[in-house]
Amino acid sequence: MYYSLRTARNVTMQTSESGAADSWPSSGRTVIVAAGRPGMFPYHDENETQRFPLVTVVLIALNAAAWVWLQGAGTDLPLAKSVCELGLIPAELMASMPVGSSFQLGDGIQCLTDPGRQPWNVLTSIFMHGSWMHLLGNMWFLWLFGNNVEDAMTRPRYLAFYLLCGVVAALAQVATNPTSVVPMVGASGAISGVMGAYLILYPRIRVFTVIWLGFIFTRVALPAWVMLLYWAFIQLASGVTTIDGDGGGVAFWAHIGGFAAGAVLVRLLVRPDHLAEHRTQQWKPQQAS
Repeated sequence: MYYSLRTARNVTMQTSESGAADSWPSSGRTVIVAAGRPGMFPYHDENETQRFPLVTVVLIALNAAAWVWLQGAGTDLPLAKSVCELGLIPAELMASMPVGSSFQLGDGIQCLTDPGRQPWNVLTSIFMHGSWMHLLGNMWFLWLFGNNVEDAMTRPRYLAFYLLCGVVAALAQVATNPTSVVPMVGASGAISGVMGAYLILYPRIRVFTVIWLGFIFTRVALPAWVMLLYWAFIQLASGVTTIDGDGGGVAFWAHIGGFAAGAVLVRLLVRPDHLAEHRTQQWKPQQAS
């Protein structure tokens, strides 16, 4: 998912009378955890890879490294600073907000916009997150679906595919709300692209999923197309119903744009020989002798 914080660019600190920096309270940010995946969590698929998923592992490592070293593992000021400086603000990208606009993160912390559109933030925002749960949820989905999508491409193609999906996802969200001053951060636009590709490549693969209805939990094995189309429907329905707002802190149209981009781009970048090899070696239950 994308995680929204009401910030802008350069962090400035106001000090209290004691001279210590005020803290950034949780009420100063908009937080939605695991948004876009209501009531369903996949934990395993019957889909073995033929090659080590190097790019997927590197992407997970880069996201984790950014979270620890650039975002201070979620501590207040580094998290605020990273989102201000590396998050994507639609209004800034579209030059529809004045330079030097000030936004308050919380008590004592503000952000100021810089001159220029900051186009590189379209990419840098893909590697930023808003909480431990945000990071772990995204990285789990990337691992579960990304290793098999990578297996059907070459590694350079898969890296290009991932980044392109992330860019298209971000621009889709910008297009639906170009005057928004809420920064977007999170890998889920790119990961939505991976999920769209998985739907095209492996629609009948069984995905083992935890489903919950209130306090009732159960485990089921669903065809990938059922789980992924259900997920996409939830994103579309949520996006349509929140088209005039900020989605409650969730960039639903980034998910939709990324998912659609993945479903299209995978047809151009897949290696038919890799896909055929993968499909012939897919794991199947074996009868005991």
